[in-house]
Amino acid sequence: MVGPTRTCVGCRKRAPASELIRFVAAACGDSFLLTADPGRRLPGRGAHLHPDPACFALAERRRAFGRALRLTGVPDAGPLAEHIRAVSMAARNA
Repeated sequence: MVGPTRTCVGCRKRAPASELIRFVAAACGDSFLLTADPGRRLPGRGAHLHPDPACFALAERRRAFGRALRLTGVPDAGPLAEHIRAVSMAARNA
């Protein structure tokens, strides 16, 4: 059994949820921080992204984060970018 499939907000390709990183928007004062959810347990609406800097750049350029999470304004994607960089570096070194 493969499990559920999800769509990457960057490249818009469908993939098994186990291959994608789930992220949520955490409130930080008046704005939102995009936070990776590797355990897939954080509350709130989540969206999925390939652990690839190219997919992250596509999603950022298309302003897909706010639409996927149904947010007004532009969320701070810094923590999510750092998580994706760390995951992609670990995959390259493995």
